[in-house]
Amino acid sequence: MTEDRNIIFDKNDVCIFIPVLNEDAAVKEVIEGFKAIGYTNILVFDGNSKDKTRDVSKAAGARVVVQSGKGKGQAMIQAFESITEKYIVMIDGDGTELPEEIHTLLYPVLEGKADHVAGNRIAGRTKGAFTSMNLVGNKMINWFFRRAFKSNLQDILTGYRAFTRESIQALDLKQHGFVIETEMTAECLMKEQRLIEVPITYLPRPEKVETKLHPIRDGYRIIKAVYKYSRYYNPLFFFGSLSLLSLSIALLMIAIHPFITWHSSMLGNAFFFFAGISILLAAVGFAADINAVLHRKTLKAIRSAEKEQEKDYDQF
Repeated sequence: MTEDRNIIFDKNDVCIFIPVLNEDAAVKEVIEGFKAIGYTNILVFDGNSKDKTRDVSKAAGARVVVQSGKGKGQAMIQAFESITEKYIVMIDGDGTELPEEIHTLLYPVLEGKADHVAGNRIAGRTKGAFTSMNLVGNKMINWFFRRAFKSNLQDILTGYRAFTRESIQALDLKQHGFVIETEMTAECLMKEQRLIEVPITYLPRPEKVETKLHPIRDGYRIIKAVYKYSRYYNPLFFFGSLSLLSLSIALLMIAIHPFITWHSSMLGNAFFFFAGISILLAAVGFAADINAVLHRKTLKAIRSAEKEQEKDYDQF
């Protein structure tokens, strides 16, 4: 048993989960970092590495499982189905995050202040941790996510997280690639989970560890996923964006042909079509947004009633 900050907990109740792929140059240091501070329940999920990642992980004292499919997301989904510990700390195996900062993420969960804690790498990035392209891309994606989900999160793509087993099992995760972190964050917000962000140190990737992220391809997939998920959480943003696009097309026609309504019947019909679609989409967005807000309030009331019932039962 360990007591820190007036918290008594068993470190064996915490599963350190490390999804890896060809990271034999860094994963040993990550595993040993956790063992040095008393965390020995370490699960390495290997994505069929071609190097010595599995051997290095086993030698360092971790339990190694080879994932059945492909992709980081698939490994995470498979792992979450098998982990039985109360608490899960997920960290990348590339050595860019510090095991000794685990309590920064874990304590809010242990104290019951959060269901899910995400480490903000951008706040604590060191020199060279991000390339210029990756930093700009990360900030653009996070800016778009904040607008789509009306949040103040700064780093939705972080791989260093802590959460309860119950909270992660409540999420409907389906993405098999790098979009999984975005999906996790979106699902937390849609499921009204208590998600908080804490600053962490982010180090440059070791030279021998290659990045698996393709900035343009994966960036496009992440933006596409954020927009897709927003239709459930913030339908006004989802339909409003389409409405503005349709309205922009209509206004562009006027800019090109100021007297469009009688200058050309074909262009005139097209103008009224896009203008009408814009109004229709805006109306649908407002109606769906009201429905989404009422739905969240209903769910919150149901959860509050369930908690009150649990309190009454405990007192009884």
